[in-house]
Amino acid sequence: MTGGNLALTPASFPGQIRHMLTRFTLRQLEYCLAAGEFGSIAKAAEHIHISPSSISAAITQIEKELSTALFIRHHAQGLSATPVGLEVLKQIRYTLDQAQSLYDIASNAQMAVRGVLRVGCFTPLAAMIAPELCQGFAKAHPEAEVSQCEDHHEGLIERLRNAQIDVAITYDLNVAETDIAFEGLAALPPFVIVSASDPLAHQRMVSLQELSQRPMVLLDLPLSREYFLGLFRDAGITPLVGARSTSPDVLRSLVGNGVGYSLANVRPRTAHSLDGKKLVNVNLEGRHRPMRLGLAWVRHNKMRNVVEAFMNRCRACISDAYIPGMTAPGMAGRISTPEQ
Repeated sequence: MTGGNLALTPASFPGQIRHMLTRFTLRQLEYCLAAGEFGSIAKAAEHIHISPSSISAAITQIEKELSTALFIRHHAQGLSATPVGLEVLKQIRYTLDQAQSLYDIASNAQMAVRGVLRVGCFTPLAAMIAPELCQGFAKAHPEAEVSQCEDHHEGLIERLRNAQIDVAITYDLNVAETDIAFEGLAALPPFVIVSASDPLAHQRMVSLQELSQRPMVLLDLPLSREYFLGLFRDAGITPLVGARSTSPDVLRSLVGNGVGYSLANVRPRTAHSLDGKKLVNVNLEGRHRPMRLGLAWVRHNKMRNVVEAFMNRCRACISDAYIPGMTAPGMAGRISTPEQ
């Protein structure tokens, strides 16, 4: 938040919130919310660069004012919100968003791009795509306060609904919910990853039938798992899953060490796993539903200037011909890369 220690009492706030803001500072509310989101005073303090004692004091002040415990302290294991605490944290998040809107009103009048921007990114994409998009945006708009987080797809959707993030960079997995809008920017078809020493590395194309006789290293993330297994199910084939990992980097290292092949939609610009093993991408035979990479947001939320500006940057930077940090699907067959 940009409100600092300002104690606001705007008439536009609901009565209960208006009363609360006469006793609390926005900064104290931020500290309390951070502790709840991280489940730890120490982790929250590290993330927002403030002393643990300041966060603890803010929580104590708010609990004293409300005459109720917001958190249960667990010795050496952080803290967890009480049932009342969960409801209070929701109201705190809403209050901070309402306070931010005061700055947004002024920004909108000037068409300025400034204020808090919270971006979520699907974990397998984050290391490649998020730095260029988020940090590039921050450099272009110095008055924007950009933060990013990584999560699996369902986690991102939950964060959107809880107003923890403004927009998510993710896939079109299970986004049929009426409250979530999704805009696809690039189609990423599935392909096969094998070790450079695997006989399949010399083939131009491989079928699911061929792969079914070999051990598979499965990306074991919610919805991603169902997508890859669904490719075999749609073909009437059962894959032989030999290993699983929730980490794309671990998955690539397992493949590089000959544990098996894997399926993916993202083509990193490096031809090696993190432990230095050479990898090769092989095209998958047949027509298969691609994952669509794009933006997700809460449909009926009023779009702030800073969020709209970031989404426009994503629209300009992501397409079938170019994706930050990776080889775009439209270019994979046209340019020479170490992986082809």
